Amino acid sequence: MKIKEIIAVLEEMAPLAYAEDFDNVGLLVGDQESEATGVLVCHDALESVIDEAIAKKCNLVVCFHPILFSGLKKITGKNYVERAVIKAIKNDIALFAVHTALDNHQDGVNKIFCDALGLTKTKILIPKPNFIRKLVTYTVLENAEILRNALFDAGAGNIGNYENCSFSSKGIGTYMGNEHSNPEFGERFEFVESDEIKIEMIFEKHLENKILKSLFKNHAYEEVAYEIYDIKNSNQNIGLGMIGELKIPMQEKEFLNFVKEKMISDGIRHSAYIGKPIKKVAVLGGSGSFAIKNAIQAGADAFLTADLKYHQYYEAENQLILADIGHFESERYTKNYIVDYLRKKILNFAIVLSEENTNPVKYL
Repeated sequence: MKIKEIIAVLEEMAPLAYAEDFDNVGLLVGDQESEATGVLVCHDALESVIDEAIAKKCNLVVCFHPILFSGLKKITGKNYVERAVIKAIKNDIALFAVHTALDNHQDGVNKIFCDALGLTKTKILIPKPNFIRKLVTYTVLENAEILRNALFDAGAGNIGNYENCSFSSKGIGTYMGNEHSNPEFGERFEFVESDEIKIEMIFEKHLENKILKSLFKNHAYEEVAYEIYDIKNSNQNIGLGMIGELKIPMQEKEFLNFVKEKMISDGIRHSAYIGKPIKKVAVLGGSGSFAIKNAIQAGADAFLTADLKYHQYYEAENQLILADIGHFESERYTKNYIVDYLRKKILNFAIVLSEENTNPVKYL
């Protein structure tokens, strides 16, 4: 099996198009055409993890955080990033990062977070904007079903929890071919009026090339009339953070102790108690201070995230509890999820969970 075949499975799990613009996801180091000997899944691809990959004969390291985040002008081994990259290159080890591609997935980091706490009725906290496009095309009636189904198969027509969504309307199309035309219906220089059907459906923008390829392949006309529009609607199944509900409300201190136990946190920093039971909980794995207002607007009783600064605790405004449970801790179970996903998709192949604890924060 080649590394690129494993990458294809990873991109099914976390499409790279879901990642934030600032992020650096995908294949960071290595040749995707190389034969894979094994996959090591980790949180951070540090030098110690590369050593582990060498020892376990894995030449692909799948990391959550990208070890290469900002550009490198020199690679001399002067810091932990350069040392890890040098060791990976010397030992022909490829590095692949998922990060916010998995953060934004409805079954990704924040769903894993919610599941660890047993939250129900979960939904995305901040749906991803400007990610939906709309296709409009026109064809003859006898081609409509074939074309619709082909576009569905290419990924168009998904709205929330529904698939194969489209709208069709009948009308009259007209055309006349010139000397270079080869019309499927009618003759050159003949003015044609045809009963046509207008088909409309939305799609995620990263699927555009695939959908257009299917459109051209399955359309009945020589020249395909179509339009693509940017849609302002947010995608409710893609985005950052998540909000859900506890099955049974908890008192504030009881809740924080529950979170500490479930997320195996050595310490939780939190804002003042608000004097009411905790039922509705918002989460955002990693650095999530930017989502405080979103959690308040969503009616959360508590917002669990990491890397909160001193003054940001005031932003709770006695409307909810803000709790910093630790960056690593909030993403703790992510690598386990990746391993489980790969093992289900790739049978009889070495998929290894890293034993290295790469949390840089220690507690006294």
